[in-house]
Amino acid sequence: MEKVAIVELTSTNTILSIYQTKNGRFKLIRQESDLAGIAKDINEEKLLKPKTMSDVVNVLKLYRTIVEENDVKKIIPVANSVLLQARNQRGFFEEIYNNTGMGFTFLSDEDVVKNIYTSVINKIDNSKGTIIYVSTHNTYFIKYNRRTTLGVEIVPFGYENIMEGDLNFEQMKAAFVAEMAAKNISVDESDFFVGAGNAFVNFARVARKIDHYPLELDNNYIVNSLLEGKVINFVKGLDLEKIKKVKGLVDDRSEVLLSGLAIISAIFDKLKLSEITVSTANIKHGLICSNVSSEVQERFSDLFGSSFDNIYEFVKDENSTNLRVANMAGILFKQLKVMHKLPRTYVKPLRVAAYMFDSGKQINFEDYEKHGFYAILNSNLCGVSQKDLLLGAFICQCQSSDNFNLSQWMKYKDLLTDEDLNAVRKLGVIVKLAVALNSSKQLVVTDVVCDILGDSIIMKLIVNSDPTYEIMQGMKVSSDYRKFFKKNLQLI
Repeated sequence: MEKVAIVELTSTNTILSIYQTKNGRFKLIRQESDLAGIAKDINEEKLLKPKTMSDVVNVLKLYRTIVEENDVKKIIPVANSVLLQARNQRGFFEEIYNNTGMGFTFLSDEDVVKNIYTSVINKIDNSKGTIIYVSTHNTYFIKYNRRTTLGVEIVPFGYENIMEGDLNFEQMKAAFVAEMAAKNISVDESDFFVGAGNAFVNFARVARKIDHYPLELDNNYIVNSLLEGKVINFVKGLDLEKIKKVKGLVDDRSEVLLSGLAIISAIFDKLKLSEITVSTANIKHGLICSNVSSEVQERFSDLFGSSFDNIYEFVKDENSTNLRVANMAGILFKQLKVMHKLPRTYVKPLRVAAYMFDSGKQINFEDYEKHGFYAILNSNLCGVSQKDLLLGAFICQCQSSDNFNLSQWMKYKDLLTDEDLNAVRKLGVIVKLAVALNSSKQLVVTDVVCDILGDSIIMKLIVNSDPTYEIMQGMKVSSDYRKFFKKNLQLI
């Protein structure tokens, strides 16, 4: 197990991110971020002021100390290429190196595209589409198909430099539209669109508030054109002081929210987008994926499975049975299809719950099924829709039928249906039975064959060894099984 640090120097921030790595997997364990006034200096005179340089060097010296205290084995220092515009940048980076030993690599447009693309395909499960990434000084349009980039167009405006000249919202929007027209940027309206970068995350957070969306999740949140219009009209109607009071933004500078939304509004209007899926993909995530995950064969055909493996690597022990429970839950879902009568759309939520059936134990062993609800919702699992993640959380909770809380369910009533309610209760029983059939923490039961006889269902276990303990634990599920499946359960 080793630690890797990424140090980012942008025109507005210095950011330190420390990851724990193991077997090609990674977990963020510490992050520090501090403001840097570089953008203002570059915009005004293309010259970094002594105080700005001193402040940045002092912060990076502190980061170096933190890195050493955390026994980090590898440091990846990267800088925004905008810093190359400063006439005294060479002396600045020499001073950084002399004080910290960090030799920064400038990220070219090609590097940005590579890392954003890598991050998106590890966060959003879609094989073809267009990624739109709004950075501080550029906006990138990246077309991809089946894990390959097909083309890139770059508009030389981001949420920082489009503000130059004190333009208002409509002027910034018009300037961006003009640049898109000059670049002749066009897309297939039926394409799948992913919006990434701080501007899109802020956009999504405001949209969720306006739409009274019950989940506080950024990645995989979908905004349609109608909601986009509501967001734009809401923000345009606020002065800067009121915008500062909007809570939960990535960057609380009101002017940045306004400039980012001006760009997004221009994109929606010019490309006539019907909807866009927001992603938390960023350069840092792309860098860590490229530097750590390259050591293993990523299962892009199963992004959810790969995402779970990344979590599982750091919580599993010699007694972990998550993978076997998930496999058994899948078998039971197929064998009991004639009884549960649920469509295959519930397979992914079932996998979520089965893979993470014991995730609540990280919070409190007692009533861990109940705590698993929040663990799953905040797991950052990728390759699964927000609704499926929510259903998986409820299924995990319903391993114990006493945990189900109707008032909690009603909190999410706009996302869920009566069919979903029936499904999570039945699938909770399936997960509970799958856990029971792995009670010995060994691969005792390899398969199940079911027969329906009158008011009973007979489950014949295919085993490697004596299944006495599994049968004993499995029969404890019989009362819940009878309650939701209306049949008596018998294991042999």
